[in-house]
Amino acid sequence: MSWSARLISALPAPLAERLGVAAQGPVGPEFGAVLVEVARASIKRGFEGRDALSVDEHKYARELRAKRATFTTLKKDGKLRGCIGTLVPRRPLVCDVAWSAYSAAYHDTRFPPLEAGEYAGLAVHISILEPLREIPCGTEDELLAGLRPGTDGLSIRDNNRQASFLPAVWEGLSEPARFLHELKLKAGFEADHWSSTMRAWAFEVEEVG
Repeated sequence: MSWSARLISALPAPLAERLGVAAQGPVGPEFGAVLVEVARASIKRGFEGRDALSVDEHKYARELRAKRATFTTLKKDGKLRGCIGTLVPRRPLVCDVAWSAYSAAYHDTRFPPLEAGEYAGLAVHISILEPLREIPCGTEDELLAGLRPGTDGLSIRDNNRQASFLPAVWEGLSEPARFLHELKLKAGFEADHWSSTMRAWAFEVEEVG
């Protein structure tokens, strides 16, 4: 457990909730099902020309009101159909899911906006992020040494360009060096790009849906 997580866990629950820093831990399948329901409801609004679902977080359990960062990944027939999220907590968990799901459906520029006919067979996967962990990266080898294949997601930033891979990407890119090189390409760099200003963060996720 990180020092920040230990500090948060020591706070009285009502104070932690008021500060928006309720202890972070597994959401579990029961609340996970609620989040998927919220994500689908938010997506469905787009078919009617409406904005993302506006969520009153106070109607949900305390576990869903803590500020958390999420990504929503949409798949159709096993193929990626959209994926958008945030790395830093900005909204209560249930609200962030409503935003990331809607954004993945309609604002991922790699794909056209989702159409109503795709909704029934759409798979919705939600990744709830744990706090970012900066990885020392004086060299590429140092970065790779701090990365845990199959466990860590990775975000890199350099020269005002940034890109991230969720841990699920390891399923198709199991070799660490290739994982990193493909992420650099996603950010708009050459695969062999490196500079003294490169920064990197790893993160774990809880997957629901």
